[in-house]
Amino acid sequence: MANNTIEKALQRQKEAAAKQAAQQAESQQEENKSSTIERTVERQKVAVAEQQVQEKSADKPIPGMAVNADNEALNLTINLEELDERGFVSVSNARKLINEEYREIKRKLLRNAFGALSKTLKNSNIIMVSSARPSEGKTFTAINLALSFAAEQDKTVLLVDADVLKPNVTRTLRVNPGEGLMEYLLDENKDISDVLYRTNVDKLRIIPAGQTHHLSTELLASERMNETIDEFSNRYPDRIVIIDTPPLIGINESAVLASFAGQAVIVTEEGRTKLNDINNIVDRLNPDMAVGFVVNKAVNESAENGNYYGYYYGSDRTE
Repeated sequence: MANNTIEKALQRQKEAAAKQAAQQAESQQEENKSSTIERTVERQKVAVAEQQVQEKSADKPIPGMAVNADNEALNLTINLEELDERGFVSVSNARKLINEEYREIKRKLLRNAFGALSKTLKNSNIIMVSSARPSEGKTFTAINLALSFAAEQDKTVLLVDADVLKPNVTRTLRVNPGEGLMEYLLDENKDISDVLYRTNVDKLRIIPAGQTHHLSTELLASERMNETIDEFSNRYPDRIVIIDTPPLIGINESAVLASFAGQAVIVTEEGRTKLNDINNIVDRLNPDMAVGFVVNKAVNESAENGNYYGYYYGSDRTE
């Protein structure tokens, strides 16, 4: 009887041990299953993260490309064929009279900017383009100079529309940019790259004027503008900066901008610009800068290639 009791007790122990082992096996199976799910979920998360990195990398702009606050490239596409038809300097290999005229002007400016004279000029590679009064062709001249400089093999050109009272560069080029110089000067959190646009002319960049502002004179005279000009002049030694400024007579902004530039190209209109206007212009310019004149809308070109004042070449085009 005692033996039967012992056997029954042993049997119950065996059954209990077997039941416990089965429960442990079932629990382990559940744990393994959870771990497998967790690992699968983790692998999926990693795959998604890697895909996002690849997508961001694919959208990342080329080094040196201007981007805005949203990391989007800033680009302006100029209709070069239409610009050519409208009488501007051609960026193709076509030989046109206007190309030759601006090559001659460009060579003189390059010598001033990078030759022996550059040592005597402050910001010799900063060139302001202005006129005595409106509608004498300064924007036409500024754009043509920029296109001509862009053909140089070892130079880049930045065209800045600083005629903030009557912006005309992008209107003439028939492009529609976003923010520009005024927005940059108003917002200390903006970087210059937020308003610097690449173009489909490889070596040409543009900073548009942006919105007009009642404190434009003060903004252009600010320390922020001064530091920006210094950066343009010194950070990129191979760069020419062309600043399209308002007319010089009666406009305060032009006198402010003249203090930044090392060279000035003054556009005059044959039969319209008076000698008194030229004298007033010279009085408003920095006496230490190099100054040259372009005669625009010339009718009677007595000298070879329309050479006026023995310095710059004239053009028969209009703004």
